[in-house]
Amino acid sequence: MNTEPLFNIQTEEEFNSAALQVFKFQYTKTKVYQEFCNHFHKNDSNVKHYTEIPFLPIQFFKSKKVLIENAIPEITFNSSGTTGTITSKHYVSNVQLYQDSYLAGFHYFYGDITQYCVLALLPSYLEREGSSLIYMADDLIKKSKHPNSGFYLNEIEALVDTLKALEAQKTKVILIGVSFALLDVAEQYHLNLQHTIIMETGGMKGRRKELIREELHQELQKGFGVSEIHSEYGMTELLSQGYSKGNGIFNTPPWMKILVRDTEDPLTLQSIGKTGGINVIDLANVNSCSFIATQDLGKIHPDHSFEIIGRFDNSDIRGCNLLVL
Repeated sequence: MNTEPLFNIQTEEEFNSAALQVFKFQYTKTKVYQEFCNHFHKNDSNVKHYTEIPFLPIQFFKSKKVLIENAIPEITFNSSGTTGTITSKHYVSNVQLYQDSYLAGFHYFYGDITQYCVLALLPSYLEREGSSLIYMADDLIKKSKHPNSGFYLNEIEALVDTLKALEAQKTKVILIGVSFALLDVAEQYHLNLQHTIIMETGGMKGRRKELIREELHQELQKGFGVSEIHSEYGMTELLSQGYSKGNGIFNTPPWMKILVRDTEDPLTLQSIGKTGGINVIDLANVNSCSFIATQDLGKIHPDHSFEIIGRFDNSDIRGCNLLVL
């Protein structure tokens, strides 16, 4: 289907129309998703609004090939996981669509990428293959065209020297980093960065003691000398990202939307301000599944921003035991 209009959505009506079009396409073309919808007696003829669309539990990406029929993957992204765990696989049949989505999303929130020097401190992701975050960061680094843009693995001292040099030049910098690695820098150095955005992507996963967001951001603010910590909300199974410019309050680009479901009844949506399971609509994910029930817990605010409060304690999303499909 034609995906170009997706990145030009401006109104709620346009979003709903596009979502219904994508749902009809995926219900017809993605067999796993069609079978899942049929269990709830939902199909392209009786769904009239995006709030009625069934959300596929994210665990399906661990056991099924979630991809439209006859599509050939150009690249396969794998989620991170501890040794012995089953990881998600996202078969992407149109890499250009992924690029279009994250570049348009970055521009929507931060402007022209060439205005920045992009530094990436993503050791746990660099050390494995198939990371969609590494793919995105690598492309942002290249498209920034700044001579100092690049990845850092364990070269913390070199990274700090680069940050200090760029600060002296008053260069606009975005440092994208996994939480535990950013904490390593913040605990060893006391910087005062007036021209740098610190963007954490989450991720302790056994490397450090888990901290609540407020504690993490407080430590990072102190170590880097910044007033706010930005965050990126994305995942292997999606092609788009949400961003927070502080206080853990995220916003999405116009082709992406967050809904919150009742933790006991996956087909019931929570009202604004109530905590529940995070459902994501990512219309850019057109050749896979755009309607995903995640394992994150959160809530939506009246202005449609959202925050992540935690994760489900159990490994399976309650009420969605249909993984035998």
